[in-house]
Amino acid sequence: MKLSYKHFVLAAAVFAVSSCQKGDWLERKSPTLITEEQVWNDPKMITSLLANYYDRLPAHAELEGGWAEMAAYDEAMWSGNNDDRNNIIAYPFDRWRLWDYGLIRDINLAMESIERYGNTLSATQKSQFAAELRFLRAYQYFELVKRMGGVPIVTKQLVYDFSGNPEPLQQPRNKEEEVYDFIASELDAVKDQLGNAGSNTRANKYTALALKSRALLYAASIAKYNNQMSSPITLPGAVVGIPAARASQYYTQSLAAAKEIIASGAYSLYQTNPNPGENFFEAITKKQNNKEVILAKDYLVSKDKRHGFSYDNIARGIREDNLGSSAVTPTLNLVEDYEYLDGSSGELKNRTADNGDYIYYDRLQDIFANKDARLYGTIIYPGTTFKGQDVQIQAGVKVWNGTTYQTVESNVLGATHTDGKLLTGTSGPQRSQTEVSNTGFYLRKYIDPATMSSTRGIRSDMWWVRFRLGEVYLNAAEAAFELGQTADALQYLNTLRQRAGFAANALKTVTIQKIQNERRVELAFEDHRVWDLKRWRIAHEVWNGSNSNPDAMAYALYPYRVVRPGDPRDGKYVFDKLVAPRYRAPRQFQMGNYYSSIDQTVINNNPKIIRNPFH
Repeated sequence: MKLSYKHFVLAAAVFAVSSCQKGDWLERKSPTLITEEQVWNDPKMITSLLANYYDRLPAHAELEGGWAEMAAYDEAMWSGNNDDRNNIIAYPFDRWRLWDYGLIRDINLAMESIERYGNTLSATQKSQFAAELRFLRAYQYFELVKRMGGVPIVTKQLVYDFSGNPEPLQQPRNKEEEVYDFIASELDAVKDQLGNAGSNTRANKYTALALKSRALLYAASIAKYNNQMSSPITLPGAVVGIPAARASQYYTQSLAAAKEIIASGAYSLYQTNPNPGENFFEAITKKQNNKEVILAKDYLVSKDKRHGFSYDNIARGIREDNLGSSAVTPTLNLVEDYEYLDGSSGELKNRTADNGDYIYYDRLQDIFANKDARLYGTIIYPGTTFKGQDVQIQAGVKVWNGTTYQTVESNVLGATHTDGKLLTGTSGPQRSQTEVSNTGFYLRKYIDPATMSSTRGIRSDMWWVRFRLGEVYLNAAEAAFELGQTADALQYLNTLRQRAGFAANALKTVTIQKIQNERRVELAFEDHRVWDLKRWRIAHEVWNGSNSNPDAMAYALYPYRVVRPGDPRDGKYVFDKLVAPRYRAPRQFQMGNYYSSIDQTVINNNPKIIRNPFH
């Protein structure tokens, strides 16, 4: 745990009071109490405080606190205990809510205190610390605005004067565009003062540019697509909603930031492993000699800073702790969005035309042959391995009775059929059990391959990537496309696709739908999906609450071994596509979900705050 200044002062004060003799403590100068001057002139203490602030930056679906949210949309479903996560009738209006001004207050306090007390810090130290604090504040404002729309911009401490009148502390919400403009101006102001060159755990110039590229792409998308809706989402004073006229400016700024990162050569796409699937897995998970990662939230077993993500999500049959789980399991929906290397649709071929006879495969993995290598790097699918072990994914057998197939499955994982061969794999899939895949797939991305990382005793120090160059290429592609620079957009997309096994410059045309799909497959499980659909204003169409809409439902792929003695198809594999059996309700995104509701306590404390639309 990294301690903040408040923790240091509180601990020191308690120690000082408890160690003094009765009657003389008022006259004695404590040798243990840390003064303001000591704190704000000590670079190590300030750095420790910064570490605390980095740790407090919000994330929605990350490895430590919010990873279960990965199963709440259309990348995965919940295969752990409790079916509630598969029964989201509608996303509530307080979902994604964030109104954390505590962090902003602490950052403002730190900036003012360094300026006031930091007399022995060098000018360079003061400049860099102030720049880093302003970066963190800009990051926090981005997390606020992408959830809530316009929020009050507070850049100084708000100190109550005990007059009985709180009105001077009550600020109205700024316009949504003003918050994005503030973020951009702050990042421009500090990028060259940040230092930390080469670091991927503290902000530097390129981290600031990465945040700017992402934030202004969001702003541009809202300016364009919100205004293309039949009823644009707005509030008086433009507290939510951005004028359409600003879209081009924001796309231009986003593209410029992305291009500066790419052109700098400070970062490069990870291309170390000759196996493109393994290479993509390593691009996100490798900590050493990985120049793709721009900023990550790091964990270290040696410092006892670790998490249980692998313990909770490793494939059932290879988990190292019998009490571990296999909770977040990818959907067939996502798997089929990974194209074939010839550029054709990624829909898996399990039957002949018009739902005729099965297509028979010699090996489980053959149905995935010639697929985008990012599929392998993201998802454990039938016939693949992890940690050097086969992940047995087989639902059962199909027994030919002379006329048709009889489906035989087992509730016992790893059970054998009457022919002495495997019936149901040790990793399922299984229709009703918990802690085993219900979809036929498991996560690979972010699952730690280190020995014992999926045990409670060891756990994992896999890092969480906040920014990487792969996203920057996608930001550049989208912004360039929206600005009519289609040749450049194609170049950025083809660079990423070539790493995934596609031929150089194989993609000849680009559309917004193509860009949307590229973001889906490149950035899966990296906390982009829900925000992308929100900014494109298509979330209510993709997740429309209808069980006849395949995008709103979760689908599974169940593999079976064919039992047909004397027939050349005996021992081959076939696949059934089905709605995931434990999936309970189609996802429903309501118009009121585009901007989260503001807690009533906030409004009670500040009558100048107006509610978001539809709430």
